[in-house]
Amino acid sequence: MTISGIRHDEMRKRNRALVIAAVRQAGQASRTEIARLTGLSHSTISAIASMLIEEGTMREAGLGETGRARRGRPQVAIGLNPDAAAVVCLYLAFNSLSAVLVDYCGRVIERRSERLPTLTMSREGLTDAAIAAARDIAQGHDRLLRIVFAVQGITDSAGTELQWSPITPHGNILFGPALEKAFGVPVTVQNDCNMMAVALRWLNPERYRDNFIAILLSQGIGMGLMLDGKLFTGTRSSGGEFGHMIYRPEGALCRCGSHGCIEAYAGSYGIWRRAQGGDLNEKPVDDIEAATMEELASAARREDGPERAAFREAGQAMGFGIGNLFALIDPAPIAIIGQGTAAFDILEPAIRNALAQTASGQHTEAIMFETQPNEVPFIQHGSAMTALTALDREIFGPARQSAPAGSLAPDERVA
Repeated sequence: MTISGIRHDEMRKRNRALVIAAVRQAGQASRTEIARLTGLSHSTISAIASMLIEEGTMREAGLGETGRARRGRPQVAIGLNPDAAAVVCLYLAFNSLSAVLVDYCGRVIERRSERLPTLTMSREGLTDAAIAAARDIAQGHDRLLRIVFAVQGITDSAGTELQWSPITPHGNILFGPALEKAFGVPVTVQNDCNMMAVALRWLNPERYRDNFIAILLSQGIGMGLMLDGKLFTGTRSSGGEFGHMIYRPEGALCRCGSHGCIEAYAGSYGIWRRAQGGDLNEKPVDDIEAATMEELASAARREDGPERAAFREAGQAMGFGIGNLFALIDPAPIAIIGQGTAAFDILEPAIRNALAQTASGQHTEAIMFETQPNEVPFIQHGSAMTALTALDREIFGPARQSAPAGSLAPDERVA
């Protein structure tokens, strides 16, 4: 192929990717709307749309599903074909494993969850459970093209393994290779809080666009960080371990084994331990029920006792951590997600008081927090969009083949 031919091929791939991305963001769009979103000419879009429809990657909207009303003839919208592919999203948390099957449009086809004794299971048992969950939910779907496995813990930067997690005594569990061997499709293992950040960017791009922070506030404390529109990860791990930044050197014992981490004060177990007047060096309890935390919060609201002091210190730990982070990246929108937000009315004054004592103090009043009580839908949505945009980029953008790379052969499909 000549140089000009190579350039033309690359341009064609780029334009296909632009059209797919525009339709995925819009849900459904007319060719005129796609032109506005991409800057491509109408003739280019018509040619690409026709090709994508012929391949089965997209389809014209059904009756009554037209583009936005304009003068003249109604414009027929096009959307992604939900049957073009399916992805499985797994989420392993403390004592639980959930799975969702998602179509190419991003709609959930099916969801399931189960209880697992994660602290006592062997590494092989955890791996086998993940494979069984994926096989069970994908049964009968022969277009499974990708799996994303979100985990509560630190993952490697390559997205292949769980390096460390408080939910299991085992480290360096190679979930990715095991699932790839079982299903013959690409698998990526992701930190759960990173998936929350990805979800926020898709669900509310006006607020969460280039720079923002997603903090998990629950039994543990985690963070997903988006910088310049890209998810922050380390060179060796998933990065963004906000909960394990040091708040008090040589302070309270954390689940990670270190002392003085933010999580040791602001995680549910840290608040409970402080409110009970327990030894700050005693081993953290494995789990604190939501009802127990609600009782502590109610007591903190009633009177200025040990419960209120525990929540006050938790807020202070978070506030100093956020302030130190803002000293590096400047203030950015923050979403705080998880069970712990039920007590955010108690935490917020202490968070803001601590923020005011940091380099970001001048911006304290301008910083707005958004809270959401349940992290699971965000983790699952972020996982789905991670999987689907990878398919857009690697399979459907370049040009759909009759048997995309990584897809199951007929005799390898999930039974």
